[in-house]
Amino acid sequence: MEKGQNYLVGIFNDEDVLLKAVRQVREKGVKIFEVYTPFPVHGLEDELGYKKTRLPIAAFLFGLTGTILALTMQMWMLGVDWPMIIGGKDFVSLPPFIPVTFELTVLISAFGMVGTFMVVSDLKPYKDPNLFDKRSTDDKHVMAINLGNNSLASDDIKSILSDVGAEEVNETQR
Repeated sequence: MEKGQNYLVGIFNDEDVLLKAVRQVREKGVKIFEVYTPFPVHGLEDELGYKKTRLPIAAFLFGLTGTILALTMQMWMLGVDWPMIIGGKDFVSLPPFIPVTFELTVLISAFGMVGTFMVVSDLKPYKDPNLFDKRSTDDKHVMAINLGNNSLASDDIKSILSDVGAEEVNETQR
């Protein structure tokens, strides 16, 4: 979000009204900056036109990294660095490696996904939250529209938001 931009903020009370409003506002050619909700709203990402996330690809790659790391570590430790014959098994025997491999796959995948999510979402402990209205963390749904990205006038967008069910419409600068 750039500094010095003007935004219109529509406050909605109900998620069903919000979903219809997002569809109607987009049909009228208004570009929505973001919608903030206090809880997940099913179907909102489809109405906003978001592309499908690529995070599952990252999860697979982190899991694959964990699997390769676990197998390589065990093969090195038990087969090369300190070879021991335990119970008459070979130095490198895959069945005993399965539990450690599974656990390290899950661990690396989980840590990698948390890190990826935090980087993609721009979550930092020192960053101020991007809230247009504090009620969006409690019980209200907030639709933010960047006036600089839209060709319609501010008054036209205000009337559109009021027509589609916004309880109140505020103008703010960020």
